[in-house]
This record gives sequence, structure tokens and C-alpha cells, in this order.
Amino acid sequence: MSTQPARASRPRDRKAQLAAVAAGLFRVRGFHGVSVIDIATEAGITGPALYRHFADKQTILAYVVLGGIDEMEAVTSASLACSEVPSEQLSTLLTGMATHGVERREIAALWRWEGPHLPREERREIRRRSSAVLDAWTKLLLRLRPELTTDNAEFLCWAALSVFGSVAVHHTSVARKRFVSLLAELARDVLDATLPESAPVTTITPGLGTPSRREQILTAATSLFGERGFHAVSMEDIGAAAGIAGPSVYRHFPSKAALMGAIGHRAADRLALAAEQALQAPDETTALRQLAASYVRTLLRTPEMLVSFTEGRVAVPDRDKADLLRVQRDYVAQWVALLTAAQPGLPAREAKIRVHAALTIANDLSRTRPVNGRPGLEAELTALLETALGLS
Repeated sequence: MSTQPARASRPRDRKAQLAAVAAGLFRVRGFHGVSVIDIATEAGITGPALYRHFADKQTILAYVVLGGIDEMEAVTSASLACSEVPSEQLSTLLTGMATHGVERREIAALWRWEGPHLPREERREIRRRSSAVLDAWTKLLLRLRPELTTDNAEFLCWAALSVFGSVAVHHTSVARKRFVSLLAELARDVLDATLPESAPVTTITPGLGTPSRREQILTAATSLFGERGFHAVSMEDIGAAAGIAGPSVYRHFPSKAALMGAIGHRAADRLALAAEQALQAPDETTALRQLAASYVRTLLRTPEMLVSFTEGRVAVPDRDKADLLRVQRDYVAQWVALLTAAQPGLPAREAKIRVHAALTIANDLSRTRPVNGRPGLEAELTALLETALGLS
């Protein structure tokens, strides 16, 4: 009888397991905030063991992102093949996408915001395949709502996709069956929404006087981070954009990360001020409408907001992250409190899921190139937020 210890068997789907671990880390920290060693440690293996499955971090991200696209394509194809009746196809599609979001929430929106870190060929492949999926959704919606223009139908489909992706930005859950049905209901409400007539584009008149040097640096950094991303910008680049030598930037900000922290705090201050004004409304429903309008207005008119969303997870210094996270949670809590007061029968967790869906629609579509140049975007996003909140 052998006394040799039995060798531990390697899991048959080790590659998929490692990818799932990586997806969870990418979701929380962003691509640049995760190393191969982080992934290996989280998975309980060594770095060399991970390299037996993936060549590098980009390969892992590509595997995760393209796998998410695969699943979205599969859900779409199965839904269109299940029936000849458009309404039945749509119901199957929404339920399938909601199920996918609930079961794989770590990759629900990863492909959209971490995809730019992939090589050009993979990025092109993601754009091609995701566009084909959205095109299929748009054609289906037009069969159900022939009064829509193709552009408006596509816009609503992007918004519905954001509803499913919203589960990736929070940890709130309800019973699985209810979670799936709630997401499907929210997406259907968005697809059924009536968009307002295009409003005239409003312009912002520059203030009087010359901004301080610190403000000029902050403005330049915000613009460059938004255009190129935090990691592709140097302090020299920021100085040049502000019209000063790179080393002079350090007189105002000790590091690039400190600049990012200042941008995050600026965005938080703008939201807090807008919320304070909205909360002067005479009742909760009116306050929610004003809050939705103020959020969209602040998001579209202040570049600090977009930069904070796209770059803040990794770039903000640790000492600022906790404070900014607290501010963000307090802000969401204001929405949830108003929504539960306006709709007393709505459970708090479902209210929070609705709020996150609404905010994600605005955050996503304001950054989505195929739709963020629409002339009436501010009014349209405000209407979609009200729809997601159940106010329309």
C-alpha cells in the first residue's frame, strides 16, 4: 500500500477561474490598479503558475472582456431565435441580459470601460462585435416602436445596456429571482421611454478675471486626464498645457496623484452644492426631479466629474479615497431616502438598485461616443433618470 501523498488535482476550468478572479479585481480597482501578482495572490497560486495560463495582464483582460461579449452575443442570438413575435423576443432578451448581469456582475460593464487598455486589434474587435449586438437590439426595438428614429432607438438601447451594467458599480442585492425581474423591468421602462423634444444647446459664459495659477493647473490636468487617461500624462505635459515649466507644477501639487485627488474633491463639491439646491423643493418627488436634473447638468458641464469616474479609482491617493467614497455613499443615500419617501411601498434595497441604474445611465451615456454628441442630451438623460426612478 503506497504511503505517497495524493497529488492535488488541478481544477479543470482553472483558466476561467483565474479570469473570474481577475475580473473582480479589475471591477474594484481598475486595470492599472491590479498586478499579475495581485491576481495570483487572490487566486491562491504563485505568479509563475498564473503565467502558465496567461502571458500577461492584458491577455487576462482580453480573455475576460471578450468572454463577456461572447455571452452578450449568445443571449441576443438565443432571444431572436426563440420566437417570431418581437414582444416575446424582447422579453427573452431582457430576462437573459438581466440574468447574465446578476450572475456575472463582475464583468457586466467591464468590457466598456476597461477595453481601452487592450491592444488595438482587440479594441477594434470589441467595437465591431458590440456594435453588431446593439444594432440587433435597435432593429428589434424599431419593430416594436416604429415611430422612433433609428438614432433614438439606438440611444434607448444604449441606456438599457447601462441598466444591466449598473450592477457592476455597487454591491446591493435582493433575492436572485427578484433581482433579475427588477433589472428586466427597469430596462423595459427605459426602452419604452418617450424622449423629450430636442432642447437648444446651452452655452456657459466664461467668468470675469483670470483664474489663479493653481486653477489653471487643475483645469489643464482635468483636460489632459480626460483626453489621454491618468497614466499617459506627465507633470511636464500638465505644466506645458498650463503655460509653465513642469517642475513649477510641484509648487502647487506635490504629485500627479494629489492633482487627481483635488479633481475628485472638486467634483464632489459641485455635486453637493447642486444637491443642496435641489433639496429645497416642496416635496420628495419634486426634489428627486430637481436632483436628477442637477446631476445631469453637473455631469455634462463640469469635466471634473467625468475624469473622476474614469480615472479616480486608481489615481486618487489612498488618504483621499476613503473620504471621497464616504461622500459618494452619502450622495447616493440622499437619492434613496427621497425615493423611498416618494414611493413608500418601495423596499430600500430596490430603491438603491434603481438609483444606481439611473446614475449609471447618465455616467455611461455621457461617455459613450456614438450618443454623447446628441444636441438634446441633457434633457434626454434627465428624462431617462426619471424613468429609471419610476417618476414618469
